[in-house]
Amino acid sequence: MAGFLLNRLWQSIILLLIVSIIGFGVLNMIPGGPLSQFALDASMTQADIDRLTRQLGLDQPLPLRYLDWAWQMLQGDWGRSYRDGTPVLQVIARHLPATLLLMGTSTAISIAIGTWIGIRGATHRYSGFDYVATIGAMVALSIPTFWFGLVGIYLFSLKLGWVPAGNMYTIGDQSWLNYLHHLVLPSLVLSLVHVATWSRYMRSATLDVINQDFIKTARAKGVPERRVLMKHVVGNALLPMITLAGMQLPTILGGALVTETVFTWPGMGRLFLDSLGYSDYPVIMGLLMLSAFLTLLGNLIADIIVATVDPRIRLS
Repeated sequence: MAGFLLNRLWQSIILLLIVSIIGFGVLNMIPGGPLSQFALDASMTQADIDRLTRQLGLDQPLPLRYLDWAWQMLQGDWGRSYRDGTPVLQVIARHLPATLLLMGTSTAISIAIGTWIGIRGATHRYSGFDYVATIGAMVALSIPTFWFGLVGIYLFSLKLGWVPAGNMYTIGDQSWLNYLHHLVLPSLVLSLVHVATWSRYMRSATLDVINQDFIKTARAKGVPERRVLMKHVVGNALLPMITLAGMQLPTILGGALVTETVFTWPGMGRLFLDSLGYSDYPVIMGLLMLSAFLTLLGNLIADIIVATVDPRIRLS
């Protein structure tokens, strides 16, 4: 088990290094550069631009700038925002809880509903429910997230008035009930596509387990069908779903970026788009590295859980 964990940890470190090199290189090759916003200020002279370039170290070769940035990040200094000089870690810390709340809620919803739909679709194969679930999943996977968000705002906010159209809370009312009221629509929109994904994977995994010999043996022994389903089928079908949960993290992060923009949710996705518009490179790189770290951490945890539950993975 120790060798398995060390191997996964080493792979994660290498991937983080590759992501940082590619991200830093691509970001610094964007036309205009990080000082493009300052150049739009009529009061800024060329001498001021040159002074900022030297102060920020932008006059150094790209490899040296990367090494300096990487060394500072390893020491816990992620740089300062070009916008207001606030440390990048503080900027991200202000927006991270909102994203974690949205992602956690939508993930719980998608796993719960998607797992139930997948199991029921597999146990009632070719039924009306199975056909409706299949068609619904294809529709959900084919339509972009922002379209569902706009339709949800139009129907449930503007027409029916059931939920707010955006933001995380109402100004002057920061109670948990108010937070939940604002969370309903964006979390449902974000989870919609992932419900479709989970239901299809869970249906396939359940069908694969149902056809195994040990399930036929349990039924031949007279074990009640409900016990066969809950103890033998579902328990084994959930193993590949643990790996899927880790793989879905980048998709959830990408969906959160779109959802947060549509619903003006003050999370990391909204911060990322604002930072792109302002050419705030330190914040962009901080968000990129944090997203990569969370993705690799999610996959690592999923691998550990699967290896703990299934010895075949460990021994291989």
